[in-house]
Amino acid sequence: MCNCGFSSLHIQQKNGCEWMQPLFICSWQYLTEVGINSQECLLELKMASKEKADKAGSNKDVDAAKKETRLGLEVSKSENLPDWYSNVLTKAEMIEYYDVSGCYILRPWSYAIWEHMQSFLNAKIKKTGVKNGYFPLFVSQAALEKEKTHIADFAPEVAWVTHSGRSKLAEPIAVRPTSETIMYPAYAKWIQSYRDLPLKINQWNNVVRWEFKHPQPFLRTREFLWQEGHSAFATKEEAEEEVYRMLDIYAEVYEDLLAIPVVKGRKTEKEKFAGGDFTTTIEAFVSASGRAIQGATSHHLGQNFSRMFDITFEDPKTEEMAYVYQNSWGLSTRPIGAVVMIHGDDKGLVLPPRVADIQVIIVPCGISAKMTDEQRKELYDGCTVLEKRLQKSSVRAECDLRENYSPGWKFNHWEMKGVPVRLDVGPRDLAKQEAVAVCRDTKEKLTIPVAELECKMIGLLDQIHDRLFAQAKDDLESHKKLVHSWEEFITALDGSNIMLAPYCGNESCEDSIKKDSACDEPSSTKGPSMGAKSLCIPFDQPGNVTGKSCIHPKCGQPAKFYTLFGRSY
Repeated sequence: MCNCGFSSLHIQQKNGCEWMQPLFICSWQYLTEVGINSQECLLELKMASKEKADKAGSNKDVDAAKKETRLGLEVSKSENLPDWYSNVLTKAEMIEYYDVSGCYILRPWSYAIWEHMQSFLNAKIKKTGVKNGYFPLFVSQAALEKEKTHIADFAPEVAWVTHSGRSKLAEPIAVRPTSETIMYPAYAKWIQSYRDLPLKINQWNNVVRWEFKHPQPFLRTREFLWQEGHSAFATKEEAEEEVYRMLDIYAEVYEDLLAIPVVKGRKTEKEKFAGGDFTTTIEAFVSASGRAIQGATSHHLGQNFSRMFDITFEDPKTEEMAYVYQNSWGLSTRPIGAVVMIHGDDKGLVLPPRVADIQVIIVPCGISAKMTDEQRKELYDGCTVLEKRLQKSSVRAECDLRENYSPGWKFNHWEMKGVPVRLDVGPRDLAKQEAVAVCRDTKEKLTIPVAELECKMIGLLDQIHDRLFAQAKDDLESHKKLVHSWEEFITALDGSNIMLAPYCGNESCEDSIKKDSACDEPSSTKGPSMGAKSLCIPFDQPGNVTGKSCIHPKCGQPAKFYTLFGRSY
């Protein structure tokens, strides 16, 4: 007996994807600390008591009770999306929580997704003549406040360094929320003649925005990774051409890499980048929450910043100094959160093959106590041969040869982590020169001849990508509603949709739409429902808006364009 009055208890409990080692439970406080459900512990205590009373007749009961212990995720995606999301990120080993609110540790499994995005995007933007560089993390107060309009949007989120040790700094130094005010003084030095243009520099870095909204890993964090490109051109036409070219590249990242369809468009005046002429955006949709998510943005800054930072060049036509035209464009780690929420299911992650660090996991099966060491080695060697063959064909394959875990445990583990294909290989499979492939998205099982392994697997990975994209595209299109009355607008919004609605373009009216579409009474499961904000003015308009009035009933002004509205992260 321990000091809490309970008998020592041998217990196994699923924590994430792994079974815990034998524990000796000594207090209910300890049970709480390790996260074990009290009802499950009572069940285990009853099992232990029954076993002590009648060992011979209780084995089947114990086994049945252990099967009732919750494996994998503890909540379903449809019933509690926020808890499901947090569950997936931790149990699939994507993040670790940190003791500074809004900051998270990116574990290798999620960081690998970012690396694949980096590799894809780097190749694309370098083909346009962009060079990578790096600028400092800190910005002086004078530089940050030089462009008042620009910094106004960021001011509440700027983190300041005020002390060095115990000594107060003569002037506080800001941690970059974005890098315009850091980079553009250097651009003013480097650009003198039209021969110095265009100047196009990208940097992969981190930024800090100390916002006070509820933090969510990847979706809304105080520190995040991103790339930010900043370019300068001699003419407006050149600059505007690049804005749309970069937006197309971002759309490729989402659709060709992450299997997420997007809507391309232009932000309203209210939602555009502060200090810019106009902002273009790609918007994705999470059907599980009925909310949109801004995927990436590409801004045309006009001459606003070049006038502020005196970035000029000698125009060869007029032989006078002229201000450059500038752009900025960026994509962050936010798409990783979108991948989880859009593709994931009640078993965990479902990773698009092109960003999965392991595309094919090979699991040896059919291992028994009767197996000789030689037979086991032959099976493992056979799996390793398949692994090397796939790797040579540029498939990211790996063998799980851990001997202290059962095949069943490995199945659950890699399913939770979202590996696109599991390849089951047993002694009989080797003898027949075949393997069984299990698709993560559909659970479909396919028998593949070893002789055709490489070409079949490459084709299967492409099929999985296409299926994920098609499903997400169907979700987006079926939840995108064309509305022409306020009643239709509210009904569609409350049905977890996004709406294409005629809009006059006035900021005051946009404020009214957001305010008047909010739900005052909180839902018992989802809490207060925010109003609909403008997401973008889609480039692909659903029809001619001429003759139609703005969607807000109190506006009465003629509509200028259809605008996509909805709740958003």
